Amino acid sequence: MTRRYWNINLEEMMEAGVHFGHGTRKWNPRMAPYISAKRKGIHITNLTRTARFLSEACDLVFDAASRGKQFLIIGTKKKAADLVTSAAIRTRCHYVNKKWLGGMSTNWSTTETRLHKFRNLRAEQKAGRLNRLPKRDAAMLKRQLSHLQAYLGGIQYMTGLPDIVIIVDQQEEYTALRECVTLGIPTICLIDTNCDPDLADISIPANDDAIASIRLILNKLVSAICEGRSSYIRNR
Repeated sequence: MTRRYWNINLEEMMEAGVHFGHGTRKWNPRMAPYISAKRKGIHITNLTRTARFLSEACDLVFDAASRGKQFLIIGTKKKAADLVTSAAIRTRCHYVNKKWLGGMSTNWSTTETRLHKFRNLRAEQKAGRLNRLPKRDAAMLKRQLSHLQAYLGGIQYMTGLPDIVIIVDQQEEYTALRECVTLGIPTICLIDTNCDPDLADISIPANDDAIASIRLILNKLVSAICEGRSSYIRNR
């Protein structure tokens, strides 16, 4: 895997509040190696280790993007949803920002069926066919389309399982993470002090509750993916 310099600045991370963890009573002992101190009842994450693992994650996604691999970004809690959408659009990645439907990856055939229905309903709507139906039928199909758009809109162009999954908040997306582990899909996970650092392939210790912290981590990964994509296009 190619090692590059990603300009990960400790002062910048401190300004974004990346180092603030959860209260000392709400923590996972396995996170001890990633915690540098306690301050006013809050664990403080060791930003040197954060920088190291974020750099490794950037190397991984750059290398994958430069080989044309596909990514899925998952972050469904309110503070992360818009940031996930923005990151996915910038990198042309798939994303889930509403709710992870159990079995979305481990039962891919069912997901494909849902996606097929979603695409068909969208095509019907664009062609104006839904408006020609009886009002009751049209309203029912439009509700179905709205539901599918909310939950599957970010993966509507997926034709198979992703090569790498990026997860914001391990606790919130535990089901998605376990499915990736089951399928052997490499994962990069943003983990706070109440998480298990051993579940993902690369765990990035960071504040997963602050918008600025989530944005900083995602921006670094986005930059690495974009550079990898550019390298892939140049070498085709």
